[in-house]
Amino acid sequence: MAAAIEAKKIVQGGSFLIEERTPEEIFTPGDFNEEHRMIADTTRQFMDAEVQPRIGELENKDWKLARALVKSAADLGLVGANIPEEYGGLGLDQTSGAIIAENLGRSASFAATLGAQSGIGLLPIIYFGTEAAKQKYLPPIAAGDLVTAYALTEASSGSDAMAAKATARLSDDGKDYILNGEKMFITNGGFADIFIVFAKVDGDKFSAFIVERQEGCQSGAEEHKMGIKGSSTTPLILADARTPVENLLGEVGKGHKIAFNILNIGRFKLGAMCLGGMKLAMHESVRYANERQQFGKSISSFGAIKSKLGEMAIRTWVGEAMIYRTLGMIEEGLGAVADSKDMDARLKAIEEYAAECSIIKVALSEYCDYVTDEMVQIFGGYGYSADYPAERAYRDTRINRIFEGTNEINRMLIPGRLMKAALSGRLALLPAAQALMDEILSPSMASFDLDESLLATEQKLAQNAKKVALMTLGTAAQKYMMGLSDQQEILMSVADIIMDTFAMESAVLRARKMAAVQGEAAVALQLDMTRVFCNDAVERIEGDAKNTLAAMAEGDELRTLLAALRRFTKMTPMNTVAARQRIANAMIAANRYVY
Repeated sequence: MAAAIEAKKIVQGGSFLIEERTPEEIFTPGDFNEEHRMIADTTRQFMDAEVQPRIGELENKDWKLARALVKSAADLGLVGANIPEEYGGLGLDQTSGAIIAENLGRSASFAATLGAQSGIGLLPIIYFGTEAAKQKYLPPIAAGDLVTAYALTEASSGSDAMAAKATARLSDDGKDYILNGEKMFITNGGFADIFIVFAKVDGDKFSAFIVERQEGCQSGAEEHKMGIKGSSTTPLILADARTPVENLLGEVGKGHKIAFNILNIGRFKLGAMCLGGMKLAMHESVRYANERQQFGKSISSFGAIKSKLGEMAIRTWVGEAMIYRTLGMIEEGLGAVADSKDMDARLKAIEEYAAECSIIKVALSEYCDYVTDEMVQIFGGYGYSADYPAERAYRDTRINRIFEGTNEINRMLIPGRLMKAALSGRLALLPAAQALMDEILSPSMASFDLDESLLATEQKLAQNAKKVALMTLGTAAQKYMMGLSDQQEILMSVADIIMDTFAMESAVLRARKMAAVQGEAAVALQLDMTRVFCNDAVERIEGDAKNTLAAMAEGDELRTLLAALRRFTKMTPMNTVAARQRIANAMIAANRYVY
């Protein structure tokens, strides 16, 4: 088995921009094994039977109930899924963790609670904790007896985490660290037992610690939030809080390594949670559209509603393709780590796909926003009423664009990570960009081949989208060089092009893989979704690229680049109206989300 893993080429992070993949190379929900499907069913049943009926109590801040539900989830293995077996966990793969996260997304408040417990409040201990800390904390966390929280943000340091003012100093006897400061927006803050706290040793060495609740480590008042009201969010006040030296995570001065690496995992799990919320929102929207009568018939029979349902389904299905494609790459990278207990190597394997994790976070949080916004619109006046599910879904989803690094920060990280890999020589992005510029300046440019295979047009559109991404990123790198990181508007626009490119290719590969297994007729609607998404994505890419190029070039250079852009984005528009109707009709007939 090890030899087989070694022989298999590991896909480099970001290489989707310069390499082609085949459907057989990607992981999709169709590749879930029996254990994955069982985990999905278990989590979904728990959320629907135990959590959903009690959301009102959670929103009334019943933290005893929240703890009880954490314990119940732990009894089912939902907390310890990614904890190694020797510490009381199940030692399951990252895909299992994402599947759990997806189904937790059916209740955003509890997803935040359990997400902190089994994610950002836990993973620093798994990856960076001393053996003593692991032995002490991991078994009770896995059992749901200890509740965790993550304390990074401060009033003056949000996205700029390194500007934290909380301090830590070694006690005179050298046995403890003594922490002072105040943290903000701590999920589970009102009832957590232990906190992952970031503070500067001697005022300048950014470090991380496990700190137990004590007299000098207390929560402030609950935040009054727009959404996820059923989760606890408080400040954390540190006043000479003490923690033993063995509770230092990693090394003194290396806290940034912990914060940034754990966020990579948190980002794709957040994307999975968004997916779960989208699927439930789709289900509720279809049901309501079928039940609601206007002008003597169900509103689901109206074209305006079908258009909404069709587009909501498309973004949900494409988002799912992106998530599990990325997870497949991560799993292969982790499988190539010779020693499964080498946590540093495992983190590096995940970090390889930091750009993809940021893509997942941004795209899925915004797809989720779109779906819940349209859900409110479908419910009409009732969508604005707290007596109906759309109102809570709409409020709850808004935080996802802020969680795990704002979408603005993540947009800048996407091209930033790719350029970092290119400059280090790990990713052959710069030679690819130069080859593309040679192509643009040559007398003849590539045109569509007469390929009549399944989704050949969409595949070519995705390939050309990669060229647009390379053209805009390469032009930006050449123009701004070392100052590129300061060009936020340019970076964010390039990121949008890259995200749509990754989404297009992921959809094409997923649909082609499904068709190879089930036959084209059986996946006709998934083919519709792929075609509509690619059609619309090319239009978005063209608009983003025009604005970006115009901000960087002028005169003959701009005319040359725009001529290339027109060639790369040339397509014959499809009948998206009819396709969205077909996609919606299948759900309307089934009275649920069916994809």
